[in-house]
Amino acid sequence: MATIFGINLFALFGQLLVGLINGSFYALLALGLAIIFGLLKIINFSHGALYMLGAFGAYLGLNYLGIDYWWALVLVPIAVGALGILLERTLIRPIANEDHLYSLLLTFGIALILQGLFTHWFGSSGMPYAIPEELKGGTRLPFMYLPDYRAWIIVFSLSVCAVTWYIIEKTKLGAYLRAGTENPQLMQAFGINVPLIVTLTYGFGVGLAGLAGVLAAPVYSVSPEMGSNILIVVFAIVVIGGMGSIGGAILTGLAMGVVEGLTKYFYPEASTTVIFLVMVLVLLTKPAGLFGKEA
Repeated sequence: MATIFGINLFALFGQLLVGLINGSFYALLALGLAIIFGLLKIINFSHGALYMLGAFGAYLGLNYLGIDYWWALVLVPIAVGALGILLERTLIRPIANEDHLYSLLLTFGIALILQGLFTHWFGSSGMPYAIPEELKGGTRLPFMYLPDYRAWIIVFSLSVCAVTWYIIEKTKLGAYLRAGTENPQLMQAFGINVPLIVTLTYGFGVGLAGLAGVLAAPVYSVSPEMGSNILIVVFAIVVIGGMGSIGGAILTGLAMGVVEGLTKYFYPEASTTVIFLVMVLVLLTKPAGLFGKEA
């Protein structure tokens, strides 16, 4: 057993791996929340429920429709995004110009309805989803064993985050998105369909939640409560990074996963609260968040 200064390296790197996996999910979910709030100014409390729908979409697709993991990775986010578009067009748009509290309460109600329906249909116990054959097994590293599927989660999630950040921040499409939400009257004068941009942006943001759900299905039990368990943590991460900061959401999500993993090793009792402690400290010193802009 390799130890340095009394630190069990095998256990430490194992917790770091767990932290990186959790951080990958945090980054993907926080990215979706940051896009929806940063571009649309909608506080989407149904994000966790849509993440849960992504996991259930993969589970139901495999068991009832014969849709394997790889097809679920493509089809389920599209289906969740389509549901998000429907919700935006029918429920969220009528209150778009009201106080943020209205969208918060509405999306919170949607989350409770979805969670209640799935609890009624499937119960509260978790259901397993098998790791695809291509990603079973792992690699023996000097101080840890790295399962292939865990490595896939980290690489794929961060790749999606990086591509999304680049599109929003560095391309003409991203410039249209930002301009359409910051000054919709001007963009409409130039012939840009701003309502369509808003709808597609919301659909894309919740589609990222559905994608995270598919990725999570083989790692965590698929259950109606899985979204509510992670949502508050992800909101705290978005606040730490800065509400609406796309890059901040990604970096903070990954960093907080690592911090959580290290805390589980050095002081396990604080592992469930360390992110909220960081949030408090950040808000006391930089109320706009680490990467946010002061109003």
